[in-house]
Amino acid sequence: MLECLILGDSLAVGVGQVRTECATYAKSGINSYDYVNRHVFNTGGNNEAKSIIISLGSNDLKNINTFEELDTLRHLIKADRVYWIIPAIKEEKRQAVQKVAEKYKDFVIDARQHQLSADGVHPTGKGYKSIAEKTK
Repeated sequence: MLECLILGDSLAVGVGQVRTECATYAKSGINSYDYVNRHVFNTGGNNEAKSIIISLGSNDLKNINTFEELDTLRHLIKADRVYWIIPAIKEEKRQAVQKVAEKYKDFVIDARQHQLSADGVHPTGKGYKSIAEKTK
């Protein structure tokens, strides 16, 4: 079993660059529907680790049922601890991530509570470091 696994979008990529000891399966720009249906179902991706960090939702459009997709993902992973990074944008998607985390009694890290870059979406280098620190 892996010690640490990072799943998701560009925020997951950034956290993976800080937490280099973790295996990272992430793709910039991916939405939760594509992540679940391409990575999880089609690749049979590794979904078991002592701790799993997930960042998804920032790239979800209105027609994506973020709660349903993330709930499916959460049901398919196995970990002692799961951390969800709540995106800094899209209030409806932020709430969906929060609800899935609450359902499974997981930990949440709000990207808004960490230093963000000028785009208001991605953390700065310092922001990624502080998010990564919360997952240890």
